[in-house]
Amino acid sequence: MNAVISMDNLTKSYGEVRALNGLSLEIPKGGVYGILGPNGAGKSTLFRVLLGLIEPTSGRAEVMGYPIGHAPTLRQIGSMIENPRYPAYMSARDCLVWLALAHGQSRDIDFDYWLERVGLAEAAHRKVNGYSVGMMQRLGIAAALMTRPDLVILDEPTSGMDPPGILEIRSLIKGLTENDGVTVILASHQLLEVQRICDRVAIFNRGRLAAEGSVAELSQSGQHLRLTATPLAKIKEIVGDAGEIVGDAILVNIRREDTAGLIRHLVMEDVDVMEAQWVGADLEAIFIAQTRNTHAPQEADHAV
Repeated sequence: MNAVISMDNLTKSYGEVRALNGLSLEIPKGGVYGILGPNGAGKSTLFRVLLGLIEPTSGRAEVMGYPIGHAPTLRQIGSMIENPRYPAYMSARDCLVWLALAHGQSRDIDFDYWLERVGLAEAAHRKVNGYSVGMMQRLGIAAALMTRPDLVILDEPTSGMDPPGILEIRSLIKGLTENDGVTVILASHQLLEVQRICDRVAIFNRGRLAAEGSVAELSQSGQHLRLTATPLAKIKEIVGDAGEIVGDAILVNIRREDTAGLIRHLVMEDVDVMEAQWVGADLEAIFIAQTRNTHAPQEADHAV
């Protein structure tokens, strides 16, 4: 795998709190990669480490083949971490110009083009103190993209947006990866949206990697045999903890090669099997399964 980001045993501690706890992960170049996890799982901390904003306590990380903090590499990265904030008296266009000048990158940037791409063309000259949360997110995305970076890191990019806005940003992100070859890494609590837009995902739990893979791979790993049969109590007695009664059916965690044997056994036990089908888990079910034992670590003064 051609990795754009590589981490080995990466750790970041705030006193007794380990926001990242021995994290090892490779993120491939190209496409959209999702970082998922409950609050306090370490997503924002990871982004800050990769951007050179904070130093890891231990471990190693490389971005585009260079150690974190490598200045030429940082100029190839666009980012929006958490909720962006800008001077209230400035317009959206002024904010982009100000940021570009501050980073010495104001030449050849078509500010109006990027404001149009994120849906802020009509509000480009309005002061941002009147912007909604969703509009501020759009402005943050424009700021992350305006230098045409090779890698973009977006933390909750569609927070506060209505469904049409989410569709617009999804289309924008897909266009960046498919047409411009940009690698996009995003964190989001909107699991259905992640399932629709991401090629691969990593699920964090308390600073560790709980699961990683393509959405299809993770869904397949969460497959169960769904039996519509009666009596369900008898099936539950036979399969034990491998079965869970859901409505008028039972989900059984079983290997595919053992399916025929189980059904034969159920029939011999006078169970009437009306339907048997394999069903995959959606990303929400996988997320809950991987993080259900989460207990929020002691809060630090730093968002993790």
